[in-house]
This record gives sequence, structure tokens and C-alpha cells, in this order.
Amino acid sequence: MNTSPFRRHTGTLSLLALILMTLVVSGCSGEEENWNGKDISGLMPGLEFELTDSQGRSVTAEQFDGKVRLLFFGFTSCPDVCPTALQKLNQATEGLPPGLQDDVLTLFVSVDPERDSPERLAAYVNFFGEGIIGLTGKEPQLRELAKRYRTTFGYEQPDENGNYAVSHSSAVYVFDREGKARLLIRPDLGVNEIRQDLIALAKADT
Repeated sequence: MNTSPFRRHTGTLSLLALILMTLVVSGCSGEEENWNGKDISGLMPGLEFELTDSQGRSVTAEQFDGKVRLLFFGFTSCPDVCPTALQKLNQATEGLPPGLQDDVLTLFVSVDPERDSPERLAAYVNFFGEGIIGLTGKEPQLRELAKRYRTTFGYEQPDENGNYAVSHSSAVYVFDREGKARLLIRPDLGVNEIRQDLIALAKADT
């Protein structure tokens, strides 16, 4: 049975489209990084803030340019999430190759400025090791920074002793040397997985 020219033409175009689509997909997949964390490139704004460090000095994001930076929101009275995350991040960065250890910095932003004085913040981050900078600020500054990265935090009612819990995100945002948002580290990632991502990102920017 003869096939009409129209059907032959349509079939040829469909086959060509399929081949082109396969080539495009193959080409794109070859350029993708196999990150353990979630790739947020182009989905989040660059690193930008003006806060106070644990020495009481005003600092900006630009002062840490040239390093891969990990941004984490928390507070020093946090019973579990913060110490677990900071310990894991410190283990990941301490295990970096010697040439890259000074190229990765963790920025711990306290969203509890009422209790987290510079002295208390300094003692807290120093406990978890080197390469961690404690930061905080006025509540409006912190609200604006959290909103910038599509998260939030809140204060629960104080108990009879004035103690209160603070709700906050457990995610860690990773920025490259230029301050571009690149990865989101989830709490379930292991130390080795985090370290692999940091090595790849640090080497990619050298």
C-alpha cells in the first residue's frame, strides 16, 4: 500500500524533531553538575547583608568575597537543629583538602538578638571550631535578610522564667566566591556529601 507524501513528510519531521531533542537533552545533561545539595543557581538572589559580627563590628557580605560561603539562620539557645548543623558543617569543612580549607566560610546568623550578645555569639561559634563567623542584627534587618532567601523565623511565648524557643529554617544556603546562590543543603545530607559539593564548588571558582 502506498503511503501519501504528506504522511511521509510528517513522519520525517517527527523523527528529525526526536533526534534533535535527544541531542539537546544529551548536551545539557553533560554540562550539569551532579550536586548532592539542591541546585538553586538563578533561583535565589546573591549574598547581601549588613549585620554585626561577634566582635560588635558592622560587616557586609562584600567583606567575605572570594570565599565559598555557607549561610545558616539559628540562635545560640537552640537545643538541637543548630548544634547538629554547625557540627556537621565544621566536620565537612575541616576535612577539605589543605588548599581549600581557608576558602570556605560558614556564616551563622542569629535571629535572636535579644539574647545573643556579641560575647555570647562569639563563645558559641568558637565552640564549634574555626571558619565560623557569628552574625546578628536588629530584628528588622534579620527579617529582611530571611525574606530575601524566602524563609522566616518566629518567637514562641516565654515560659515563667522568661525562656522562649525560636522557630527557624534548618536549610543552609551555599554561595560561590562571587556571592551567587548555588546550593541548598538539606538536613539529611551527610558530612561527606556536603564536603564533595564544597570541593567541587571551590575548585570550579578557582
